[in-house]
Amino acid sequence: MTLSELSVEYRAHAGMLNQRIGQLQDELGRAETSRDRVLLDERIRMLSTMLREARELAVLTERYYERGYRRNAKYTL
Repeated sequence: MTLSELSVEYRAHAGMLNQRIGQLQDELGRAETSRDRVLLDERIRMLSTMLREARELAVLTERYYERGYRRNAKYTL
C-alpha cells in the first residue's frame, strides 16, 4: 500500500468518525439523565480526538513526498 492509498483510507475513517460524532451529538440532545450526558460527552471527546488525528495523518500521507511540505512535528522523529 502506498502513502497516497493510505491517505484515502484515513479520509474514509475520518468520515465515519465524523458521522458517528453527529449521531452521538443527537443522542446527547435527547439524553435524560446527567450520567448519560456525561458518558456521551466523554465518548464524543474521544472520537473527536481520533477524528483530528485521522485528518492530520491523511494530510501527512497525501503530502509526504512534496518538496517544501512542512510536516507536523507531532508525527516526525
